[in-house]
Amino acid sequence: MESGRATLLKEQQLKDQFDNLEKHTQSGIEFVERYSKFVKERSDIEISYAKQIRNLSKKYQPKKNSREEEENKYTSCRAFLSTLNELNDYAGQHEVIAENLTSQIITELSRYLTELKAERKSHFHDGRKAQQQIESLWKQLESSKRRFERDCKEADRAQQYFERMDADINVTKADVEKARQQAQMRHQIAADSKTEYSNYLTKFNQEQNEHYYTLIPNIFQKLQEMEERRIERVGVSMKTYAEVDREVLPIVGKCLDGMTKAAESIEPKTDSKQVVESYKSGFEPPGDVEFEDYGPGQTMKRTVSETSLSNSRGEAKERPGGGKSKGKLWPFIKNKNKLSLKLGSGPEDFSHLPPEQRRKKLQAKIDDINKDIQKEMDQKDALTKMKGVYEKNPQMGDPASVDPRLVEMAMNIEKLQSEVQKFEGWLAEVEGRLPSRSDPPRRQSGLYESQNSNSTMVDNNCAQDRESPDGSYTEEQSSETQVKVAIANTPEFDDEFDDGDEETLPTIGTCKAVYSFEGHNEGTISVTEGELLFVIEQDKGDGWTRVRRNVEEEGYVPTSYVEVFLETNTKGAMTYI
Repeated sequence: MESGRATLLKEQQLKDQFDNLEKHTQSGIEFVERYSKFVKERSDIEISYAKQIRNLSKKYQPKKNSREEEENKYTSCRAFLSTLNELNDYAGQHEVIAENLTSQIITELSRYLTELKAERKSHFHDGRKAQQQIESLWKQLESSKRRFERDCKEADRAQQYFERMDADINVTKADVEKARQQAQMRHQIAADSKTEYSNYLTKFNQEQNEHYYTLIPNIFQKLQEMEERRIERVGVSMKTYAEVDREVLPIVGKCLDGMTKAAESIEPKTDSKQVVESYKSGFEPPGDVEFEDYGPGQTMKRTVSETSLSNSRGEAKERPGGGKSKGKLWPFIKNKNKLSLKLGSGPEDFSHLPPEQRRKKLQAKIDDINKDIQKEMDQKDALTKMKGVYEKNPQMGDPASVDPRLVEMAMNIEKLQSEVQKFEGWLAEVEGRLPSRSDPPRRQSGLYESQNSNSTMVDNNCAQDRESPDGSYTEEQSSETQVKVAIANTPEFDDEFDDGDEETLPTIGTCKAVYSFEGHNEGTISVTEGELLFVIEQDKGDGWTRVRRNVEEEGYVPTSYVEVFLETNTKGAMTYI
């Protein structure tokens, strides 16, 4: 009985241990889920912060064609723009943090939690199964024990009944024999019950020994290892959490260094010189105020001095030196007609601006038009080469298909050249009127100087000087006097490749033949796979690159057949059609 009570007590203790372990492991899973949720919220914060930083950077970027974009010529404004760009890169690093937190921690912990729950469920299922097995054997043992006890009592009662019957002389011999047989049967049943009970007891002891010394310790060991792996996994995740931040620190440091460098690049003197250069008018200082004698014998003239501050009508008089004094040249006096002084508005020849500002605007306009002309010429050159390729290889395309585009480009070039000559006329007029300066006036960039030197005739009297009512400098063109432009000696663009008269082109890089190419057509060159050559002309959109093998061998190869390596200092750009 004592042994049975001890077994029951041990089973109850074991059951309590399973309950405690179940609660503890469940608490461990909830901790991992809570930590994963924490990292997820941190990732969301990083994404939101990065988005706000990007929006802030975008909000303060200078708007196109606005005063802010024009102010970028100042070092302080450029430094601020660099700071905004660095801030945008800084926001990108926070996006990297969020991405790495998600991929390296949140996703991994989510997958690990699924595996952990399945493993925990399996271990506790095995424990409960073993516990149910031992409890079932215990019940069988108790049942066989009670049956053995009952059969023994029945055998004793049958033996006592037989003895009473045998001692009673009044009982017949047949009744005594029957009682004896009944007693023997009960003793046999009791013996069988004893054997069964002994077998169950042996089996139970074996199972109990295996249960407490093998099965349950193994299950507890697996639960312990599972818990240790869980704790270790949390530690690894926490370390990764710190490493994710540490990995972006170098780039964040570079962003901050960029901001510092931008701040250190601010040059106050340079900015102030830019302001002076931007708003320098080019007007001559006003002359001395003449003395007007109103004494006896002098006729009083109610006139306004040409250099007077109140000369609002701007009636300029010829000075002895041949120049003109302008009205309202006094500094720090507000202009009532502000609209007429806006740099971005006015007539095409910028005659509403002061001479120096007008010269700068005209020069900038000429430079822009020259760039457009160069672009059109590059495109025309590429189309001309394409037409030549089509003429030599009709299967590649129809040469006549590019003629309309070539005609259109020629017309555009002619129109742009006319525009250049028109603005050059105005520029020459302005530079002729400006006072002498230490540096010579800038002229045309030289792109078409050879064409226009003999063909442009400018009437220097195309505009008549006058002053606006508020004293600002303007020009008014008369209907009789205008810029006369004659385009002469304009060279025609040859559609054929004429390499014989060209100078030796400089090397701009190297290339390696990826495939072999048989150059049977005129102007091409044969190459073999793996051969190294010099690049002397980039692909301009026609699919051909010009290469050189040696001083005597050069020609075109398909761009797709070579791998080009241009030198880093090579200037220029390819034009694609």
